[in-house]
Amino acid sequence: MLKRRRAYLLALVAAAALIFPWGVIQPRALDDLRNFVFDTFQRLAPRAYDPEAPTRVVGVDEKSLGAYGQWPWPRARLAELLDRLRELGAASIAFDFIFAEADRAGASQLIEAIADPRARAEVAKLVAKTPSGDQILAQALSKAPATLGVTLSDAVSAPLLAKSGLVTTGDDPAPFLAAFAGAVGPERKLAEAARGLGATNWLPDHDQIVRRVPLVTRAGDVLMPSLALEALRIAQGEPAIIIRSSNASGQTAFGKQTGVNAIKVGAFEIATGPNAEVRPRYSHSDAVRDISAKDVLDGRVARDEIEGRIIFVGALATGLGDVRATPLEPVVPGVDVHAQIVESIASGSLLARPDWAPGLEFVVAAFSFLLIMSLLFVAPPLVSAAAAPLAVAGLFAGAFYLFDRRGVLLDPSYPSLAIIGGYLFGAVTLWRSETSARRHVRQAFGKFVSPAVVDRLAEHPERLVLGGETRELTVLFSDLRNFSGISEGMNARELTQFMNEYLTPMTDAILEEEGTIDKYMGDAVLAFWNAPLDIDGHPRKAVRAALTMREALVSLNKRRAEAAASSGNDAQPAAMGLGLNLGPCSVGNMGSIRRFDYSILGDTVNLASRLEGASKAFQTDIVASGAVRDAAPDFAWIDLGRVRVVGKTEPTRVFALAGDGGMAVSDSYVRWRKSHDLMRQEYESGRFEAAAEGASALARSVPEPWPALYVVLEQRYRGLAREGSQDNWSSVWNLSSK
Repeated sequence: MLKRRRAYLLALVAAAALIFPWGVIQPRALDDLRNFVFDTFQRLAPRAYDPEAPTRVVGVDEKSLGAYGQWPWPRARLAELLDRLRELGAASIAFDFIFAEADRAGASQLIEAIADPRARAEVAKLVAKTPSGDQILAQALSKAPATLGVTLSDAVSAPLLAKSGLVTTGDDPAPFLAAFAGAVGPERKLAEAARGLGATNWLPDHDQIVRRVPLVTRAGDVLMPSLALEALRIAQGEPAIIIRSSNASGQTAFGKQTGVNAIKVGAFEIATGPNAEVRPRYSHSDAVRDISAKDVLDGRVARDEIEGRIIFVGALATGLGDVRATPLEPVVPGVDVHAQIVESIASGSLLARPDWAPGLEFVVAAFSFLLIMSLLFVAPPLVSAAAAPLAVAGLFAGAFYLFDRRGVLLDPSYPSLAIIGGYLFGAVTLWRSETSARRHVRQAFGKFVSPAVVDRLAEHPERLVLGGETRELTVLFSDLRNFSGISEGMNARELTQFMNEYLTPMTDAILEEEGTIDKYMGDAVLAFWNAPLDIDGHPRKAVRAALTMREALVSLNKRRAEAAASSGNDAQPAAMGLGLNLGPCSVGNMGSIRRFDYSILGDTVNLASRLEGASKAFQTDIVASGAVRDAAPDFAWIDLGRVRVVGKTEPTRVFALAGDGGMAVSDSYVRWRKSHDLMRQEYESGRFEAAAEGASALARSVPEPWPALYVVLEQRYRGLAREGSQDNWSSVWNLSSK
């Protein structure tokens, strides 16, 4: 025991040394697993899309491209789209496009494409006083609550100033923000005309799924709000955005700089991660959210779809290439992500990964690890085996509850790995310890007992004594009929093959019903139920095994007949007799000091053997005692009355097994049993002629192989009728052979 404890303590230390550093180091593999869990939570409970959401996406889709030609469109058309949205009452209009170059579809570009210099000059004079597409768009921008997209990059570029005022409180947030060297923004005249500029960047995980989006980023020394945040600011008419970092008023971090805590814009105070990032809770793509740009330009969009809403204008056509992957869908338009950020903010559905989450997860992992390791050592194996998956299921259920009801992301995977790792280390250690003990038992006693009993003794070495215990068992004894006739003409190989073909399905039928094979005696099989382990409902299992054995014998005879017919021979069908009995038996290690086996003894066993012999007298295959029938009454039984077998002074009530529970409720069986019971009543009353007539009628009506039973009964009843009335007559049938 002391050696076992030491080994287990070493396993505990080794497992802790392997598992606990993961919680400190936070390797990429753990982050991938955590993302998988959080993505699965979103797929299980996505945010339900609300048609009344404050956002809509006006998209350049396939229908728009078909109507107005390939992208990019002339800036004049975009100006027309912007004017239509403004006239419909849009609260904010954000373009998820980077207008970094001059209008390539404008008049000047068309003039340059004219090859003839004279014609080019004349056309230039005609359009000289016509405003360019960029001028038209800039004029439309100056009238609308519009935001233009900016893409931050690592290439150094000319400085770009944010349109919104960015106010910081607490620690400087700049070191914590996603940083870029420069930015690619719209044409200068467009940037000056727009009310807002917003970054379209996101924080990519290595699998390129958009889980976190920064609300504020940094291009050099310039802080830049995201497109979604800037659109939300303009919709509320706010001049500034407030960034609240660690050690601001109400954000005490005990002097430690931990990054950004929250961003306030108008009526919304948005809790963020330390890098000013948010985690939107996505909804599935919905046709209500997306509006075709063509429908807006054609004036076919209802005002209530636009009025008062934040409108994102972007690419919906897949061919334009602006696609992203989210936890819910592998391909979505990038502009939809911006809209979903605003929807999550407005509905209070943003997901939060608190800064204290890793610490709590480590504490839970350590506690769970120690608990499962302790339980594994002191509790029964089934208890600890059930505790581990239940604990894992509880962690995942709790994490999912916090996600679904509170929007809090706590990782159940790391504590679950601690539980699984601890359980595996502990279980393997205990298994090796127990295997070593069992190996010792096998080495000491393997030469004296069978392998099956060695396994039992390895579990309970104290049972390595002669004798055993008295238990209630169901006993099955089966034997082949006319084995000598069947084996006649077979050589040794053929006889061995036949016995294997017979005993294999018989054995399988018993083992599948949790029976124990005691021994084979030539063509006979002795088996029992309810030892060495307790078996619930063991009489019923034994009856089911007997029925399966009957079916297996029918299949064997069919195969033998087909094989014999193919070779031009005849095969004598095999028949089986089987006895079932229920009662107390002595079960345990039987034999001598030098050699013993796990076996059964007792009167119950002897009676099961005699009932197999009684099946010959009744010309049926399965005969059971009344005790078995009473323990399994829902099968189809045929009452054979009372018999006195050889070697017994007390009669035994016996039954033939006709079929399973399905047959027991069939109309044909019910009619059969009623006729049989009437015949039995005539017999018990001494009216032998009437009983014989009933047996004769049943012999003509029942299906094979049951007519043979009634032929035997008819002969017995007619013999009694010929003998006439006898004093002290008994209905007990005294059998003269085994």
